Amino acid sequence: MDASLAVRARGIAKYFGDVVALDGVDLDVTQGRIHGLVGPNGAGKTTLLGLLLGLAVADAGDLEILGVPIGRTLAAVDGVAGFVDGPGLYPTLTARQNLAALAALRGGGPAAGIEGALAEVGLAEVADDRVRGFSLGMRQRLGLAAALLTRPRLLVLDEPANGLDPAGKRDVHGVLDRLAAAGTAVVLSSHRMDDVEALCSEVTILATGRVVFCGPLAKLAAESRELEYRLVTSDPAAARRLAAGTDGVRLVEGGAARYGDAVVVVRAAVPALDELVAGVVRSGIAVRELAPLVSPLESAFLALTESPEAGR
Repeated sequence: MDASLAVRARGIAKYFGDVVALDGVDLDVTQGRIHGLVGPNGAGKTTLLGLLLGLAVADAGDLEILGVPIGRTLAAVDGVAGFVDGPGLYPTLTARQNLAALAALRGGGPAAGIEGALAEVGLAEVADDRVRGFSLGMRQRLGLAAALLTRPRLLVLDEPANGLDPAGKRDVHGVLDRLAAAGTAVVLSSHRMDDVEALCSEVTILATGRVVFCGPLAKLAAESRELEYRLVTSDPAAARRLAAGTDGVRLVEGGAARYGDAVVVVRAAVPALDELVAGVVRSGIAVRELAPLVSPLESAFLALTESPEAGR
């Protein structure tokens, strides 16, 4: 196994009776990187995360985690932590008591790293509150704190930003960025494309148990075809005329009605969009905003996971 890889999977398959949950999945997760796992419901994301956490075993294929070959019997690898389907917590205990119980079960002693973990996820002020009163987002943060107690080299998280308010999301994103910077590999699943784009340098897209894309987000963006963009300038009328006269750029009908007369909505591939922006600047028009209405990741997700029934 490549020493830079925290996870190496080749041809992984998992069956539940007649249901094929994973079908020939290949996956590389690099140390010190945050790897996103996305796909529609039923794509196999939770099953794959469960394999990484040692909660299930593959029926076929080869899997190595932190350099350890994984066989066909249940076995957790030292240095791996995380949760799927939400963290398992004791609702009648406080946040601090939950972490103390988990630390004791793992043999780390009741006070090992607890205060630091609570502070890291922004729960120090509610450390003595019972978990049954916690919101979904607070439970997610406490689950992350529990995972941090083991100082993992591979952190596996299922929807870690679920239920978080903007401040909580900022805190969790900061924790994951710092872990990756320190060398920890992070694998996370999310339905929130903005979270994946903000955090992840690499992404795997699953559909019906198969990998339909795996690689850097930059590659996904480069491979994206035409997208719709929102363009705001100091002279919308002139920008529309330039867009209409630029090869490869198409004005989107109804854009002004949706976003206002100051907004020009165009559809173009990146090279044509670059030419339009250059023309706008050469004409002395200020570009105040340029953003895709649908991100390259979301566009690719929709294109790659659309079912035949949906009109592929």
